Amino acid sequence: MSDIWTVKGATGDWEIVVGLEVHAQVTANSKLFSGAATNFGAEPNAQVSLVDAAMPGMLPVINGECVRQAVRTGLAIDAQINLWSRFDRKNYFYPDLPQGYQISQLYHPIVGEGHLDITLDDGTTKRIGIERIHLEQDAGKSVHDLHPTMSFVDLNRCGCALMEIVSKPDIRSPAEAGAYVAALRQLLRYVGSCDGNMDEGSMRADVNVSVRKAGAEFGTRTETKNVNSVRFIMQAVEHEARRQVDVIEGGGKIIQETRLFDPGTGTTRSMRGKEDAHDYRYFPDPDLLPLVIDDAYVADCRASLPELPVAKRARYAADLGLSPYLAGVLTAEQETAAWFETALAATAGRLNKPLAEVALRVANFVSGDLFGALKKLGKDITDSPVSPEGLAELLALAADGTLSGPLMKQVFEAMLETGDSAGSIVETRGLRQVSDTGAIDAAIKAVLDANPDKLAEYRSGKDKLFGFFVGQVMRAMAGKAAPGVVNDRLKALLDG
Repeated sequence: MSDIWTVKGATGDWEIVVGLEVHAQVTANSKLFSGAATNFGAEPNAQVSLVDAAMPGMLPVINGECVRQAVRTGLAIDAQINLWSRFDRKNYFYPDLPQGYQISQLYHPIVGEGHLDITLDDGTTKRIGIERIHLEQDAGKSVHDLHPTMSFVDLNRCGCALMEIVSKPDIRSPAEAGAYVAALRQLLRYVGSCDGNMDEGSMRADVNVSVRKAGAEFGTRTETKNVNSVRFIMQAVEHEARRQVDVIEGGGKIIQETRLFDPGTGTTRSMRGKEDAHDYRYFPDPDLLPLVIDDAYVADCRASLPELPVAKRARYAADLGLSPYLAGVLTAEQETAAWFETALAATAGRLNKPLAEVALRVANFVSGDLFGALKKLGKDITDSPVSPEGLAELLALAADGTLSGPLMKQVFEAMLETGDSAGSIVETRGLRQVSDTGAIDAAIKAVLDANPDKLAEYRSGKDKLFGFFVGQVMRAMAGKAAPGVVNDRLKALLDG
């Protein structure tokens, strides 16, 4: 467990206590209680049903796919799945909430207590408790920058299904907050229950922060709303903690309130006093029956889960012998792990070797050469010009001696540029490694004849010049000579 991060105040050290309420938009083709589409980027108010617009007489109908995704997410965090849950009305006025209430699950959520293990920069792990996951509908979006005196309302998002994932107040530093959100985002993307696109608003967090002296009771918390990046969440935690310490040590009191985060300055500002549950006048939604599922349904959801990141990292370490670092890099995104595993299987097949014997070679190439090239091209693994099978062919040509290291690099660069296979590039460009000792001996003789002064120095005891001769021979043969053969023949001819 990591050390507790503290704020240095005039009166001593202060601990921070953080809880996060992450709103994750459920991956589904339609909204929680209507058939309207959920595509991002549609024209304003183009995806609004009569239910979303709260037209008289319109009744909500639960979207079964949203229920399934919530249950699958709960299982992925080892949470209690509640076979009976209920929707409540949370009443409040806001211009982009046509009904005048939000349908949510305050008292009887579909998912109960679970946890998520996070790994920090120093390699330590910590378990963060999760209090519940409940389903609720999103509100619309108010747009304030299109007119000097009026605001506009876009209801496309209104009614979209959200999972509100509520952590326990177990987070004790900005780094832990960032690691938790990153791990949660990774998990949701593996499960397929949320795309995790924070820049599009499909995952955002309400950040609850309080401060206390070591061992004291929890302080009064503030809630910073709708923070939409890991970096901003960390900034919001740090700024709010320091602000609260300054207020308390200056003789003031922290009030329970809702605040907004300003990404430009990395600071928070007051928005409104924080309401309690009774202020929202919760009551069971009379238009929706309680949600009842059974054990068979939960078992079916469990069977649909993929191998999750923690299990995949452990398997890469135990079965493939990869370091924790490499395992972490290759499992960061499900698409990366799938690409790597396809390339690994193809390479092992071409070389007729077990997976574990070639895993490090494939992992190093993917995490180093391929990732570096893709970054320069501005591409991700899903649109790589080199396929997993293409990489396997390249590695096989290097393993059988067809390609030296420098030639392999040339061929890889050509594959990225053209999309052609490694084999065809080797043939059309004549990049096959030369192991013919006659051709290599001739090149060596020409180099020695051209550098009699260096040859004399070497034979008088200046052994370091050996590297000079190797470089000259490789240059004379355009990098195609087999380095091992060059070394052996050069040593024999120099010392002969």
